Amino acid sequence: MDGVTGHRPLLFLAPMAGVTNTVFRRLCKELGADVLTTEFVSAEGILHRNERTSRYLEFQPEERPLGVQLFGADPERLGEAVKAVVDWVAPDFIDLNFGCPVNKVVSRNGGSALLKDCPLLASVARSVVAAAKGLPVTAKIRIGWDSRSVNAMETARILEGEGISRLAVHGRTKEQGYSGAADWDVITSVVKAVKIPVIGNGDIDSAAVALERLRQSGAAGIMIGRAAMNHPWIFREIRAALNGEEGIGSVTLADKWAFIEDHCAKEIAWWKGQEAQAMKAMRARLMAYTRGLTGGARLRERLQRVETLSGLRQIASDHMGGNAS
Repeated sequence: MDGVTGHRPLLFLAPMAGVTNTVFRRLCKELGADVLTTEFVSAEGILHRNERTSRYLEFQPEERPLGVQLFGADPERLGEAVKAVVDWVAPDFIDLNFGCPVNKVVSRNGGSALLKDCPLLASVARSVVAAAKGLPVTAKIRIGWDSRSVNAMETARILEGEGISRLAVHGRTKEQGYSGAADWDVITSVVKAVKIPVIGNGDIDSAAVALERLRQSGAAGIMIGRAAMNHPWIFREIRAALNGEEGIGSVTLADKWAFIEDHCAKEIAWWKGQEAQAMKAMRARLMAYTRGLTGGARLRERLQRVETLSGLRQIASDHMGGNAS
Protein backbone atom coordinates (compact mmCIF):
# COMPACT_ATOMS: atom_id res chain seq x y z
CA MET A 1 0.00 0.00 0.00
CA ASP A 2 2.95 2.36 0.48
CA GLY A 3 5.79 0.58 -1.23
CA VAL A 4 6.03 -2.10 1.46
CA THR A 5 4.86 -5.57 0.53
CA GLY A 6 4.92 -9.04 1.97
CA HIS A 7 3.90 -10.38 5.35
CA ARG A 8 7.11 -10.23 7.36
CA PRO A 9 6.83 -8.01 10.46
CA LEU A 10 7.84 -4.48 9.58
CA LEU A 11 10.14 -2.30 11.66
CA PHE A 12 9.16 1.37 11.95
CA LEU A 13 11.16 4.28 13.28
CA ALA A 14 8.73 6.36 15.31
CA PRO A 15 8.51 10.01 14.29
CA MET A 16 10.01 12.09 17.11
CA ALA A 17 10.15 15.87 17.17
CA GLY A 18 13.70 17.17 17.17
CA VAL A 19 15.11 13.68 16.62
CA THR A 20 14.03 11.99 13.40
CA ASN A 21 15.35 14.38 10.79
CA THR A 22 16.61 13.11 7.45
CA VAL A 23 20.09 12.37 8.84
CA PHE A 24 18.94 10.13 11.69
CA ARG A 25 16.29 8.45 9.56
CA ARG A 26 18.91 7.43 7.00
CA LEU A 27 21.16 6.01 9.71
CA CYS A 28 18.29 3.92 11.07
CA LYS A 29 17.37 2.78 7.57
CA GLU A 30 20.92 1.53 7.06
CA LEU A 31 20.57 -0.46 10.30
CA GLY A 32 17.34 -2.14 9.24
CA ALA A 33 14.35 0.17 9.76
CA ASP A 34 11.77 -0.60 7.06
CA VAL A 35 9.47 2.41 7.20
CA LEU A 36 10.28 6.03 8.06
CA THR A 37 8.12 9.05 8.82
CA THR A 38 9.02 12.72 9.12
CA GLU A 39 8.80 14.64 12.36
CA PHE A 40 5.24 15.89 12.72
CA VAL A 41 4.45 19.10 10.86
CA SER A 42 1.46 21.36 11.21
CA ALA A 43 -1.03 21.94 8.44
CA GLU A 44 -0.40 25.67 8.72
CA GLY A 45 3.36 25.25 8.34
CA ILE A 46 2.81 23.35 5.11
CA LEU A 47 0.29 25.81 3.74
CA HIS A 48 2.68 28.69 4.42
CA ARG A 49 5.68 26.71 3.12
CA ASN A 50 7.94 28.23 5.74
CA GLU A 51 11.64 27.41 6.02
CA ARG A 52 11.33 25.38 9.21
CA THR A 53 8.69 23.15 7.63
CA SER A 54 10.89 22.74 4.57
CA ARG A 55 13.65 21.28 6.76
CA TYR A 56 11.19 18.94 8.48
CA LEU A 57 10.09 17.62 5.09
CA GLU A 58 13.52 17.18 3.55
CA PHE A 59 14.39 13.61 2.67
CA GLN A 60 16.52 11.55 0.30
CA PRO A 61 15.30 8.89 -2.16
CA GLU A 62 16.90 6.09 -0.14
CA GLU A 63 14.54 6.87 2.74
CA ARG A 64 11.49 5.62 0.84
CA PRO A 65 8.96 4.37 1.69
CA LEU A 66 8.57 7.59 3.65
CA GLY A 67 5.50 9.27 5.08
CA VAL A 68 4.82 12.84 6.14
CA GLN A 69 3.16 13.09 9.53
CA LEU A 70 0.60 15.87 9.95
CA PHE A 71 -1.15 17.22 13.00
CA GLY A 72 -4.04 19.61 13.37
CA ALA A 73 -7.74 19.69 14.16
CA ASP A 74 -9.28 21.58 11.24
CA PRO A 75 -10.46 19.01 8.68
CA GLU A 76 -10.61 21.51 5.83
CA ARG A 77 -7.14 22.97 6.44
CA LEU A 78 -5.65 19.50 6.86
CA GLY A 79 -7.19 18.47 3.56
CA GLU A 80 -5.62 21.49 1.88
CA ALA A 81 -2.28 20.69 3.55
CA VAL A 82 -2.36 17.14 2.17
CA LYS A 83 -2.78 18.40 -1.37
CA ALA A 84 0.02 20.92 -0.83
CA VAL A 85 2.49 18.45 0.67
CA VAL A 86 1.85 15.85 -2.02
CA ASP A 87 2.63 18.51 -4.62
CA TRP A 88 5.62 19.75 -2.63
CA VAL A 89 7.55 16.55 -1.76
CA ALA A 90 5.53 13.56 -3.07
CA PRO A 91 5.63 11.30 0.01
CA ASP A 92 4.69 7.63 -0.14
CA PHE A 93 1.95 8.05 2.45
CA ILE A 94 0.40 10.57 4.82
CA ASP A 95 0.36 9.84 8.54
CA LEU A 96 -2.01 11.52 10.99
CA ASN A 97 -0.82 12.27 14.51
CA PHE A 98 -3.56 11.49 17.01
CA GLY A 99 -1.11 10.49 19.71
CA CYS A 100 1.20 13.36 20.67
CA PRO A 101 0.75 14.09 24.42
CA VAL A 102 2.72 17.36 24.47
CA ASN A 103 0.62 20.16 25.94
CA LYS A 104 1.50 22.78 23.32
CA VAL A 105 0.03 20.44 20.68
CA VAL A 106 -2.91 19.22 22.75
CA SER A 107 -3.84 22.78 23.76
CA ARG A 108 -4.37 23.51 20.05
CA ASN A 109 -6.74 20.53 19.92
CA GLY A 110 -4.13 18.48 18.05
CA GLY A 111 -2.43 15.17 18.73
CA SER A 112 -4.05 13.08 21.44
CA ALA A 113 -6.67 15.76 22.13
CA LEU A 114 -8.72 14.23 19.30
CA LEU A 115 -9.01 10.98 21.25
CA LYS A 116 -11.58 12.84 23.38
CA ASP A 117 -13.55 13.98 20.33
CA CYS A 118 -14.25 10.98 18.12
CA PRO A 119 -16.58 12.88 15.75
CA LEU A 120 -13.83 15.42 15.04
CA LEU A 121 -11.24 12.66 14.72
CA ALA A 122 -13.47 10.95 12.16
CA SER A 123 -13.97 14.20 10.28
CA VAL A 124 -10.23 14.86 10.12
CA ALA A 125 -9.53 11.35 8.84
CA ARG A 126 -12.33 11.57 6.27
CA SER A 127 -11.09 14.91 4.93
CA VAL A 128 -7.47 13.79 4.67
CA VAL A 129 -8.31 10.48 2.99
CA ALA A 130 -10.44 12.32 0.43
CA ALA A 131 -7.74 14.92 -0.22
CA ALA A 132 -5.05 12.24 -0.60
CA LYS A 133 -6.87 10.88 -3.67
CA GLY A 134 -5.71 7.29 -3.28
CA LEU A 135 -2.38 7.96 -1.58
CA PRO A 136 -2.37 5.78 1.55
CA VAL A 137 -3.25 7.55 4.80
CA THR A 138 -2.12 6.02 8.08
CA ALA A 139 -2.55 7.17 11.66
CA LYS A 140 -0.93 6.92 15.07
CA ILE A 141 -2.98 6.90 18.26
CA ARG A 142 -2.58 6.31 21.96
CA ILE A 143 -4.86 3.91 23.80
CA GLY A 144 -6.92 6.77 25.24
CA TRP A 145 -6.87 10.10 27.01
CA ASP A 146 -6.50 8.61 30.50
CA SER A 147 -6.99 5.34 32.36
CA ARG A 148 -10.73 6.05 32.69
CA SER A 149 -11.25 6.56 28.98
CA VAL A 150 -9.26 3.87 27.16
CA ASN A 151 -11.01 3.85 23.79
CA ALA A 152 -8.42 2.51 21.35
CA MET A 153 -10.72 -0.17 19.93
CA GLU A 154 -13.44 2.39 19.22
CA THR A 155 -10.95 4.85 17.75
CA ALA A 156 -9.39 2.14 15.58
CA ARG A 157 -12.75 1.07 14.17
CA ILE A 158 -13.67 4.68 13.39
CA LEU A 159 -10.39 5.28 11.58
CA GLU A 160 -10.67 2.03 9.65
CA GLY A 161 -14.17 3.05 8.60
CA GLU A 162 -12.91 6.40 7.34
CA GLY A 163 -10.31 4.79 5.08
CA ILE A 164 -7.18 4.78 7.22
CA SER A 165 -5.06 1.97 5.82
CA ARG A 166 -2.67 1.25 8.70
CA LEU A 167 -2.68 2.13 12.39
CA ALA A 168 0.16 2.51 14.89
CA VAL A 169 -0.88 2.22 18.53
CA HIS A 170 1.23 3.50 21.40
CA GLY A 171 0.24 1.50 24.45
CA ARG A 172 0.01 4.48 26.81
CA THR A 173 -2.63 7.09 27.49
CA LYS A 174 -2.11 10.80 26.97
CA GLU A 175 -2.14 11.22 30.75
CA GLN A 176 0.79 8.80 31.11
CA GLY A 177 3.00 10.69 28.71
CA TYR A 178 6.08 8.47 28.63
CA SER A 179 5.80 7.19 32.20
CA GLY A 180 4.60 3.84 33.45
CA ALA A 181 4.34 0.79 31.23
CA ALA A 182 2.85 0.43 27.77
CA ASP A 183 -0.29 -1.73 27.80
CA TRP A 184 0.21 -4.35 25.13
CA ASP A 185 -3.03 -6.11 26.08
CA VAL A 186 -4.89 -3.13 24.63
CA ILE A 187 -2.72 -3.22 21.51
CA THR A 188 -3.60 -6.91 21.15
CA SER A 189 -7.30 -6.03 21.43
CA VAL A 190 -6.94 -3.41 18.70
CA VAL A 191 -5.26 -5.95 16.40
CA LYS A 192 -8.31 -8.19 16.85
CA ALA A 193 -10.80 -5.33 16.45
CA VAL A 194 -9.84 -4.22 12.92
CA LYS A 195 -8.78 -5.72 9.61
CA ILE A 196 -6.16 -3.11 8.72
CA PRO A 197 -2.51 -3.68 9.78
CA VAL A 198 -1.77 -2.57 13.34
CA ILE A 199 1.74 -1.57 14.42
CA GLY A 200 2.57 -1.86 18.11
CA ASN A 201 4.57 0.82 19.90
CA GLY A 202 5.86 1.16 23.44
CA ASP A 203 8.73 -0.18 25.58
CA ILE A 204 10.48 -2.14 22.83
CA ASP A 205 14.07 -2.03 24.02
CA SER A 206 15.54 -5.32 22.77
CA ALA A 207 15.13 -7.97 20.12
CA ALA A 208 13.80 -10.43 22.71
CA VAL A 209 11.09 -8.02 23.80
CA ALA A 210 10.19 -7.23 20.19
CA LEU A 211 9.71 -10.91 19.33
CA GLU A 212 7.62 -11.52 22.44
CA ARG A 213 5.39 -8.51 21.76
CA LEU A 214 4.88 -9.54 18.14
CA ARG A 215 3.98 -13.06 19.26
CA GLN A 216 1.63 -11.79 21.97
CA SER A 217 -0.18 -9.16 19.94
CA GLY A 218 -0.25 -10.47 16.40
CA ALA A 219 0.74 -6.98 15.27
CA ALA A 220 1.93 -6.47 11.70
CA GLY A 221 5.03 -4.69 12.92
CA ILE A 222 6.86 -2.86 15.66
CA MET A 223 7.45 0.88 16.01
CA ILE A 224 10.52 1.95 17.96
CA GLY A 225 11.10 5.41 19.35
CA ARG A 226 13.13 6.16 22.45
CA ALA A 227 15.21 2.95 22.32
CA ALA A 228 16.44 3.94 18.85
CA MET A 229 17.67 7.27 20.18
CA ASN A 230 20.40 5.67 22.29
CA HIS A 231 20.76 2.33 20.51
CA PRO A 232 19.78 2.53 16.82
CA TRP A 233 21.38 -0.90 16.29
CA ILE A 234 18.15 -2.30 17.75
CA PHE A 235 16.71 -2.46 14.22
CA ARG A 236 19.54 -4.71 13.05
CA GLU A 237 19.22 -6.88 16.14
CA ILE A 238 15.46 -7.34 15.78
CA ARG A 239 15.72 -8.12 12.08
CA ALA A 240 18.40 -10.72 12.77
CA ALA A 241 16.24 -12.29 15.48
CA LEU A 242 13.22 -12.38 13.17
CA ASN A 243 15.37 -14.11 10.54
CA GLY A 244 16.63 -16.64 13.08
CA GLU A 245 20.19 -15.45 12.63
CA GLU A 246 22.76 -16.08 15.32
CA GLY A 247 26.16 -14.61 15.93
CA ILE A 248 25.17 -10.95 15.63
CA GLY A 249 27.92 -9.48 17.77
CA SER A 250 27.34 -6.86 20.40
CA VAL A 251 28.15 -3.26 19.53
CA THR A 252 31.60 -2.39 20.83
CA LEU A 253 32.60 0.90 22.37
CA ALA A 254 34.66 1.69 19.27
CA ASP A 255 31.63 0.92 17.09
CA LYS A 256 29.52 3.34 19.11
CA TRP A 257 31.98 6.18 18.88
CA ALA A 258 32.48 5.63 15.15
CA PHE A 259 28.71 5.78 14.66
CA ILE A 260 28.39 8.92 16.79
CA GLU A 261 31.16 10.62 14.82
CA ASP A 262 29.51 9.64 11.54
CA HIS A 263 26.17 10.98 12.77
CA CYS A 264 27.77 14.30 13.70
CA ALA A 265 29.64 14.56 10.39
CA LYS A 266 26.44 13.96 8.44
CA GLU A 267 24.60 16.48 10.58
CA ILE A 268 27.29 19.08 9.82
CA ALA A 269 26.91 18.35 6.10
CA TRP A 270 23.13 18.76 6.43
CA TRP A 271 23.75 22.14 8.07
CA LYS A 272 25.86 22.99 5.01
CA GLY A 273 29.09 23.09 6.96
CA GLN A 274 27.85 25.23 9.86
CA GLU A 275 29.78 23.11 12.33
CA ALA A 276 29.05 24.91 15.58
CA GLN A 277 25.33 25.16 14.83
CA ALA A 278 25.15 21.50 13.82
CA MET A 279 27.02 20.32 16.90
CA LYS A 280 24.77 22.41 19.11
CA ALA A 281 21.75 20.80 17.46
CA MET A 282 23.32 17.38 18.12
CA ARG A 283 23.85 17.83 21.85
CA ALA A 284 20.57 16.28 22.93
CA ARG A 285 21.27 13.34 20.63
CA LEU A 286 24.75 12.98 22.14
CA MET A 287 23.21 12.86 25.62
CA ALA A 288 21.06 9.93 24.50
CA TYR A 289 24.05 8.06 23.12
CA THR A 290 25.81 8.18 26.51
CA ARG A 291 23.14 6.03 28.14
CA GLY A 292 24.74 2.90 29.55
CA LEU A 293 28.30 4.09 28.97
CA THR A 294 30.79 4.06 31.82
CA GLY A 295 31.45 7.55 33.10
CA GLY A 296 28.23 8.84 31.58
CA ALA A 297 27.91 11.86 33.87
CA ARG A 298 31.39 13.13 32.97
CA LEU A 299 30.77 12.42 29.30
CA ARG A 300 27.54 14.43 29.33
CA GLU A 301 29.31 17.31 31.04
CA ARG A 302 31.85 17.46 28.21
CA LEU A 303 29.47 16.72 25.36
CA GLN A 304 27.04 19.47 26.30
CA ARG A 305 29.82 21.96 25.50
CA VAL A 306 31.27 20.34 22.37
CA GLU A 307 31.32 22.62 19.32
CA THR A 308 33.47 20.81 16.75
CA LEU A 309 33.95 17.38 15.26
CA SER A 310 37.58 17.44 16.36
CA GLY A 311 36.40 18.18 19.90
CA LEU A 312 34.10 15.16 19.73
CA ARG A 313 36.97 12.97 18.51
CA GLN A 314 39.06 14.05 21.48
CA ILE A 315 36.27 13.17 23.91
CA ALA A 316 35.90 9.78 22.22
CA SER A 317 39.64 9.14 22.38
CA ASP A 318 39.79 10.06 26.06
CA HIS A 319 36.81 7.84 26.83
CA MET A 320 38.13 4.80 24.98
CA GLY A 321 41.61 5.39 26.36
CA GLY A 322 40.19 5.15 29.85
CA ASN A 323 39.32 1.51 29.18
CA ALA A 324 35.60 2.30 29.56
CA SER A 325 33.14 -0.25 28.30
